[in-house]
Amino acid sequence: MHTSERIDVVNDSIRLIQRSDGLTFGTDALLLAAYVRGSAGSRAIEFGAGSGIVSLLCATRKKAAHILAVEVQSEFAELAERNVVENRLSEIIRVVCADVRDLEAYGGDGADLLFTNPPYMTVSGGYPNAADVKNIARHEVIGTIDDFCAAASKKLRYGGHFYCVYRPDRAVDLFCAMRKAKIEPKRLTAVLADASSAPSMILVEGKLGAAPSLVTTPPLILYTDATHTAYSEDMNYVLSNGCFPERS
Repeated sequence: MHTSERIDVVNDSIRLIQRSDGLTFGTDALLLAAYVRGSAGSRAIEFGAGSGIVSLLCATRKKAAHILAVEVQSEFAELAERNVVENRLSEIIRVVCADVRDLEAYGGDGADLLFTNPPYMTVSGGYPNAADVKNIARHEVIGTIDDFCAAASKKLRYGGHFYCVYRPDRAVDLFCAMRKAKIEPKRLTAVLADASSAPSMILVEGKLGAAPSLVTTPPLILYTDATHTAYSEDMNYVLSNGCFPERS
């Protein structure tokens, strides 16, 4: 292992190799994996796999039989592949280093579901990180949300499902990109740190070729207290079951 790497045991007893100079496992990845409604026989694609954690969680929870994990940064594609091998999931997950816009580079056409934790910020938004790997992961340096949705539309089968975790302040950008790509938003869940906080992220499920009809679920509140020391009942459910409560 490289000196900047460490192995953490995370949810579902996954052994996750992480880089201290890269983006580490966070709540957004955990919630995205839980939001995905897959099945044991599904074919799935992940856009922007990073360390591979979302694909790993979906594989261990049997939300897909085959997962194609696409990551544009070679350092992270190599790390994701090592994590797949470390957790003995090579028969389920295949990692490809490619730009999601280069549709011929990674294949996977006709997927049943596609999930993504895309860069949240525009190139000019926020404060660019000095480390290029973080800057690319957080900013739309290589592909905008329109590009991600357009590529997803090409890779999903008709009626296939799209899942995304995103920032609330860019919800309009996400919805516009989805509808432009003929992926209709069907389910929306806001995530709040506590009951008195504004949403910190949103989770969205869409369906390719579906008619307009959006269900807004009750929000997921992470903590019961302002000090953020005790998880809520719903969050404990997510942690224990790897999915959202049925009402969500």
